[in-house]
Amino acid sequence: MQIYKVGGAVRDRLLGKPVTDVDWVVVGATTEEMLAQGFRPVGSDFPVFLHPKSGEEYALARTERKSGRGYGGFTFHASPEVTLEEDLIRRDLTINAMAEDDQGVLTDPYHGQQDLEKRLLRHVSPAFAEDPLRVLRVARFAARYAGLGFQVAEETLELMRQLSESGELEALTPERSWKEISRALMEDHPHVFIQVLRDCGALKVLLPEVDALFGVPQPAAHHPEIDSGVHTLSVLEQSALHKQPLNVRWACLLHDLGKGLTPPSEWPRHIAHEHKGLELIKRVNERFRAPRDCQELALLVGQYHTHGHRALELKPSTLAELLQSFDVYRRPQRFEEFIAACEMDARGRLGLEDRAYPQADYLRGAALAARTVAVQPLLEQGFKGPELGEALKRERQKALKAYKEQHSQ
Repeated sequence: MQIYKVGGAVRDRLLGKPVTDVDWVVVGATTEEMLAQGFRPVGSDFPVFLHPKSGEEYALARTERKSGRGYGGFTFHASPEVTLEEDLIRRDLTINAMAEDDQGVLTDPYHGQQDLEKRLLRHVSPAFAEDPLRVLRVARFAARYAGLGFQVAEETLELMRQLSESGELEALTPERSWKEISRALMEDHPHVFIQVLRDCGALKVLLPEVDALFGVPQPAAHHPEIDSGVHTLSVLEQSALHKQPLNVRWACLLHDLGKGLTPPSEWPRHIAHEHKGLELIKRVNERFRAPRDCQELALLVGQYHTHGHRALELKPSTLAELLQSFDVYRRPQRFEEFIAACEMDARGRLGLEDRAYPQADYLRGAALAARTVAVQPLLEQGFKGPELGEALKRERQKALKAYKEQHSQ
């Protein structure tokens, strides 16, 4: 029995990055031997075990062959005869196909260390094209390591194109796709993830609503970058620079989908794109079964982001309706996330990345002014039921009117 550290732990150590998860591969062992040493089996697809003390994953060396469609369409074979090199060749990228023994001696049969130095994301073998999930994984690694100068090797991009055209991407389950997308959006350069998917033709398969934005012009006066797709990438980039949470980043990606529906005869204007985009946002949310907080915020940002930009011009009644739409009295955090998404949208414009966004503090102040209206005095005046709701609405509008007047002085 020989045990090797493999994959990301080896890669990140060689890159000088912190190592978080450690995976191990065991060569020359049987399931029975692992159980005898106290390892606990997990999963039914192939023999993976948890270490009795550390809880880290140890997998028996295995080979695989394609037996059906999609991510799960593989037959695995694990036995003591499978070599380390045979186990490593089934991995996605050369930089993930290195192993280290307990003395720190590197096994690198597919030149992963060389590709680390060249800053290349390159597939290990032609079997790469058998697993559609790898298109998303490679794009995610591109987003993670873009800051270090990594690029996808052209021959790997070509295999990703073939996968995108093969119909295999449609076989991915919503859960597997969302897992990769959500992880990629939380990388340092999530816009690179979208760009790589677009470069290999996967974006028009997985997110045709986002792909449709590229080449669609916007008014240069408001959007010096002009292209709606380029703007979306910039907004996503800003959301990462400002360390926004996942639901804000998801909303940033989807906020302008309605612009893809504007007839070319109306370009570069996009009248009512906020409303037109809602059905598309719903469709994308459902396709990937995004978590509820991501779904809700994406829809609200899609519908109201231009309200956010025009916050200082809004009438008190409109402002009151906006606050009510977000249920700001019970869910203040969601309104804060909306403000963040609006600010990222404003900053995701060429040359305007550092421009002040006074709307953010104005909206926060408005929410505070409306929230300070007390219910108790209205109850004491005898209001109840629907009449209480109307009275509260009037008082909040008065408070917002006073706030607006005070702010305009």
